[in-house]
This record gives sequence, structure tokens and C-alpha cells, in this order.
Amino acid sequence: MFKKLTLAAAALALSASSSFAATQITWWHAMGGELGKKLDEIVANYNKSQDKYQVVASYKGSYAETMTAAIAAFRAKQQPDIVQVFEVGTGTMMAAKGAVYPVYQLMKDAGAQFDPKAYLPAVVGYYTDTQGNMLSMPFNSSTPILYYNKNVFKKAGLDPNVAPKTWEDVESFSKKIMASGAAKCGFTTGWISWVQLENFSAWHNLPIGTNENGFGSVDSKLSFNGPTQIKHWENLKKWQTEGLFQYGGPEGGNDAPPKFYSQECAMYMNSSSSRAGVVNNAKDFEVGYGMLPYYADVKGAPQNSIIGGATLWVLKGHDAEEYKGVADFFRYLSTAEVQADWHQFSGYLPITQAAYELGQKQGYYEKNPGSDVGIKEITLNAPTSNSKGLRFGNYVQIRKVIDEEFQALLGGKKSAKEALDAVVERGDKLIAEFAASNK
Repeated sequence: MFKKLTLAAAALALSASSSFAATQITWWHAMGGELGKKLDEIVANYNKSQDKYQVVASYKGSYAETMTAAIAAFRAKQQPDIVQVFEVGTGTMMAAKGAVYPVYQLMKDAGAQFDPKAYLPAVVGYYTDTQGNMLSMPFNSSTPILYYNKNVFKKAGLDPNVAPKTWEDVESFSKKIMASGAAKCGFTTGWISWVQLENFSAWHNLPIGTNENGFGSVDSKLSFNGPTQIKHWENLKKWQTEGLFQYGGPEGGNDAPPKFYSQECAMYMNSSSSRAGVVNNAKDFEVGYGMLPYYADVKGAPQNSIIGGATLWVLKGHDAEEYKGVADFFRYLSTAEVQADWHQFSGYLPITQAAYELGQKQGYYEKNPGSDVGIKEITLNAPTSNSKGLRFGNYVQIRKVIDEEFQALLGGKKSAKEALDAVVERGDKLIAEFAASNK
């Protein structure tokens, strides 16, 4: 009996020592709810797949809160190995001299398997420097698409299998839906800044700012107050007044999803990553999927949409063994199986060509109509200098300015031109402040 206990204790001690021997990798992220549970599952599976490294993932709140926490932690020399940063934080992270360990350099130093060409160009282009080096690791990239209620379309006498293509269609469909009594409103949207200004501009091949939307220089200026953007915001105000459009709120627009789920609004524009939530909440109706609408009279539209979501940045200040673990974890995250599973669960884009092709072989897109709309949008045409994304300093604050000015428009305090001119004026000051502090 004593011998058995001794052997058991030895086995337990050996197990504990091997567990403690694993190098710990810390990852701060902004994935809550179902996405957070799926992320935890990915981490658990990686930890089970090998015994050299132990990834510990910690939820730190919203994207903005996570980024702020990481910056504060770095100053206190308590930074994580990896932090998830949303796409508009790219300029800030790039300018954080001495804080970031570029992914291309990390993978090279660690001798890890890494081929930048394996990733979708529309995704990695957003996160590379002017020499084409990948600075952060794509993880959850999305793009906005249109969701619509097929049941409401049918009740209103519309073809339930045909999504509106143009903004003219959105207006006419909305009027028909409301006149028929099939729904109280035509459409709503998440993310006014991302969907109805940034992506709107790229989709119409219109510049968001100077110097290739900020990619060429930190000394850039905003330019999305042109005639087409003004016309669109004027229409949004008019449609809100007429009841065709219902505002979903600032930032992500938390009031927008319930308007669609409850069938109050027939159409809904938001991230492709909203698909899981839409499917789970559309209990009493069938969902249709479509590309973002465009104005038929704008030459060159539609062009291509731009990405949202986030990438994983590696922070300096850790030892070489931890960085080998980070590199190995990134290798695992990029495998076709992991990426295809994450993409199919969440609605985020597959970040590699192999993951997309695996989904095709699995018959996923045939079985789930509309699940590839985001991929088609972002690869519709080769990105131009107007449509490859944006990279401005202090853009997190600029998005708040966009929300404030849009609310001033809806409240009747400003015209569309006045609101967008104010966004540009206030935004340019924030960009200039950022540029001055990073020279």
C-alpha cells in the first residue's frame, strides 16, 4: 500500500513538474460571449497538442479597452506576450517604437514555418509596412455585409432570393416593405463609422484620406467629406426622418441587432462576423445575405470592401523561449484546419487561401448559402490606393468624432456637409497631434 502511494505521489509530482516546465504565453484579447468561448477552445486544443508551451488567454473587455490595458501594462513592464488590437489601432501600434516585435521578424528569429504569401492579400495588406513585411498576425478579419429577412421580403411582394444591389434598391424595397405592413422599418446598421463611411468610401473607390489613406505617411489628412459621402449621409438623415432607416447607436451600434432579430427592420448591415449571432437569433425567419449596396451612378462602384476585426501583436520585453512559443502558437493558429473551423463558426474571413479551399472541399459554402459573401466582397477587385484600408494615428478617437457628428446630423443640428466637414477638421487635428508626437 505504501509503495503504491509512493508511486502515485511520484507520478503526480512528475505530472506537476512537466506542467510547470511548460513556458507560459500570455494573450490578452477582446473576444466576449460565444466568440470568447470558441477562442478558449482553440487555446485549449493548442495546449493539448504539445507540452512545451501553455497559452493563457485573458479577456480584457472591448477592443479599445484591451488596447488601452496593454499600453498601460507595457509602461508598467507587465505586458502580455500577445495582444489583440483592432484594425484602426494599427497606426498607433506601428508608431509604438520599441514596444512591438514585428511578426515577420519574430517568425524568422524563431525559425518557425512562415509564408506571408499563404495569407489572403486583402487581409495581410492592411498589416504590412511599406516594404511588404507583415507586422502583426491576422486572426479575426471581417468585412461588412447585408443581412435581410426573407419572410418579410416575401410578405411585401419582393423576391426573397434577391438582395438589394444598390442604395436605390434599398430605398424602394424599404418603402414597399413598410407600405405592405410587413415590417416597421426598412433597414438598420451597425458601425456608422466603419460601414457607412469607411467601407462606403472604399466600396465606391473614393479616398478616405491623403497619402493612400494614411499608408504613405503619418502626416495625412482625411478626405471622406466628398460629394458622394455627403449625399449618402443626407440620404441616411432623410430615410431616418421617413422611418425607412433606424439608427442603431454609436460605435458598434448595439441597438441595431435587436431591431433585426425582432423583425422590426427587414435589412441589417454589419460585420460578416455577426453571422453566428444572426443565425442563432433569427428563430422565426429565414435570413438572406447580400453584398453592401452601392450608388448606381458612381463610376467604378462596387470596388472592394475593406477589413475590420483585429490582429495579434507581439510585445517586446520577454525572453527568447516565450517568443519561440508565440511563433509556434501563430503557426498553429494559421493552419487550414484551425482557420477553417474559426471562420465557419464565427463568420470572420479565412485568413489563408488554404483555409478557404478547405471550406470549399468540405462543401461548407454550398451547405451554407451566403457564408462566402464577405470573401467575394473583399476580393471583388484588386484593391486600389482608395480601397486597401486606412492607417491614421489616433483613429480610435476619430471614430468617436464620427459618431458625435452623425448624431448631430440626425438631431437636426448640422447638415450632412457640416457634419462631415467637422469630422475632417476635428480628425485632422487628432492626426496632426499623433504625427507630432511620433516624429
